[in-house]
Amino acid sequence: MNRTRPTTTLDAAVSQVMRRLLPFLLLMYVLAFLDRANIGFAQKALQHDTGISNAAFAFGAGVFFVGYALFEVPSNLLLHRVGARLWMCRIMVTWGLVSAAMSLAHTATSFYALRFLLGVAEAGFFPGVIYYLARWFPQSARARAVGVFYFGAPLAFMFGSPLSGLLLDLHGAFDLAGWQWLFLIEGGLASVVGVWAFFYLDDRPEDARWLAPEARQALSAALDDDARAAAAHGPHNLLAALVDGHVLLLSAIYLLIQMSVYGVIFYLPQQVAVLMGESVGLRVGLVAAVPWICALALTWYVPRRADLTGTHRRWAVVLLVLAGCGIGVSGLAHSPLSALLALCCAASGFIAAQPLFWTFPTRYLTGAAAAGGIALINSLGSLGGFIAPTLRTSAEHAFQSTSAGLLLLGAASLLAALLIGTLMRRDVSRDTSAFPQPIHRAR
Repeated sequence: MNRTRPTTTLDAAVSQVMRRLLPFLLLMYVLAFLDRANIGFAQKALQHDTGISNAAFAFGAGVFFVGYALFEVPSNLLLHRVGARLWMCRIMVTWGLVSAAMSLAHTATSFYALRFLLGVAEAGFFPGVIYYLARWFPQSARARAVGVFYFGAPLAFMFGSPLSGLLLDLHGAFDLAGWQWLFLIEGGLASVVGVWAFFYLDDRPEDARWLAPEARQALSAALDDDARAAAAHGPHNLLAALVDGHVLLLSAIYLLIQMSVYGVIFYLPQQVAVLMGESVGLRVGLVAAVPWICALALTWYVPRRADLTGTHRRWAVVLLVLAGCGIGVSGLAHSPLSALLALCCAASGFIAAQPLFWTFPTRYLTGAAAAGGIALINSLGSLGGFIAPTLRTSAEHAFQSTSAGLLLLGAASLLAALLIGTLMRRDVSRDTSAFPQPIHRAR
């Protein structure tokens, strides 16, 4: 008969940290996702009012990731130096202000400039949080922690989709267009939460007065053990991390994943609107939230299962195959219901796969090498968000088919699954300590 594992001081500390930090970090990620993806809701109204072409919109949607990628590594190194509470405050306040300024984008040039600046302002947020979580959660709980953080993406669309649709319906209030209200309110919320972050976050467990001394000690000891294990096999400094083969492979995989993610996200509201035969508004926003409800459920279950069994790589492969097939089928489906079900599979797959992916570099890197390496992976990977809209539009024009772009993005997800299942498997066989292994728990 199996016995329940007794709760340890470390378990209690991890649970307390989860309750304290993750809801706030989740709120931050919801706002980040809204401010980078709300352009999909504003697309038609923005283009109608400004005359921006489809090609210009695709370029502007993607140029965000150029600014984002260029400043990822320096931003994360500054976070490592000055601490998360100050740097997260700076990131959120500036990106909120730039996002609100998107309400002034009336030409293609101003649209490009503000999207680029939004990327610069937000650079370092996501890898900063991944690095921050690695400094608070031991490896045995990290996939669960990152998984909860990743709830931000589906939650942003579950609640943000109706909110964005509702704000668009404010068209004409105080002589402002609906898309202007969208940028002003969602950008303003980010700046407010950024100020809150300065007073709420602690840089490391040793600074957390809300943890009991024995809890701080147990948590610090576990994190020190993880850091020593990473230092034994990973790169020992920033420069070594930036040219490391494992890091570059992970960057390529993440680029493919992000191509799938943003190639769908930027166009999901319009795709759902076409399926429903309506313009984007509250009703379309509610239906567009359905795939993210499915993603939320799978992201809750899978990282916990992977942490218990050590099957992070296997689950990542399965989920990326699910995402690739879902993306492709959504472009070929003949009925709105089947297309929506395919989008549910796509969103569930590429959202739930990412917390598993981030356990690979956080097990392999530590210290400044972790700050720089994680930022590099996210930086190069985020270029997928720049490539995807243009690639999707080009494929649709070349083949004169709206499904061609989706099939190409689905293939990117399948290629990511192939790389994880083959090349990373060879890496594991050469260095079994470098990537997640099964966790054997006492019963």
